[in-house]
Amino acid sequence: MGYLHEGHVTLLKKARRSADILVLTIFVNPTQFGPKEDFKRYPRDPRGDLAKARRAGVDYVFMPRMEAMYPEGFETYVEVTRATQELCGRSRPDHFRGVTTIVAKLFNLIQPDIAFFGKKDFQQFAVLKRMVKDLNMPIQMVGVDTVREKDGLAMSSRNVYLSPVERKAALCLFRGLKKTREAVRKGEKNLGRLLSLLKNEIRREKSARIDYVTCVSAESIQPINKYQKGETLFAVAVFIGKTRLIDNVVV
Repeated sequence: MGYLHEGHVTLLKKARRSADILVLTIFVNPTQFGPKEDFKRYPRDPRGDLAKARRAGVDYVFMPRMEAMYPEGFETYVEVTRATQELCGRSRPDHFRGVTTIVAKLFNLIQPDIAFFGKKDFQQFAVLKRMVKDLNMPIQMVGVDTVREKDGLAMSSRNVYLSPVERKAALCLFRGLKKTREAVRKGEKNLGRLLSLLKNEIRREKSARIDYVTCVSAESIQPINKYQKGETLFAVAVFIGKTRLIDNVVV
C-alpha cells in the first residue's frame, strides 16, 4: 500500500534477482479497512515511493486511481473462507475479503509469473496462496522473511505512528516471540505454557493492549492443539497506544 520502507525494498531487490521485468503495484485499498480504521490517515508518500522503486531497479510502477479499481456500482468480491477465520480475521472480519479482491484484480491486470509478499503479514500470504491455488492462477507465490530494525521491531509503514516512547514499548512483541522461540529450541513443546510465556512478556509492557496472542498451523492458519515442528506459527496483534502492530514467528 505504499509508504515504502526497507522491508519493501528488500522484497523489490529479491524480486529483481528473479524477474526479467519487475512491476510494483501501489494502492491504498479502502475495502480492507474497517469503518473505524486508519484509511484516511494511512501514511502516503508517492514521490518517495517512486524514488525507492527506481533505486531498487523496478521497471514499472502501477499506481491506479480509486475509480479505476472500484468503478461506480462495484459489487464483485473474491473471498477465501477457512484461512481467514483466525488471527486478524477475527478482529477485522471484512479485511481479507478486501485483500483478496484487490490482489486478484491486480493479478488480472499485471499478469505476473511470480509474486513476492512479506511474511510479516503471514496470514495474508497464506490466504493469497490459497486463492491462487484454488482459482488456478498460474502464479508462483514467494514469501520473504520479515525485515526488522536492529532492535528487532518488524518494519511496518504504521511504525511512523509511534511516538519515541511507544516505539520503545513496541519491542515487547518481538521480545515475547523471541523468548517463545528460544523456549521451543530448549525443548518446551506445551502450547499452553508457550502462549503464557508470550502473553506475559507482552503484558509486562503497561502500554500494550493485546488484540490476540495465539498459535496456528503455518500452512492452513487453523487452530492446533499440539506443537508441529517447523509448522507452528506464533502470531500476535497488539495495540501500542492507538497503533495496532502485528508480528509472528514460525518455530
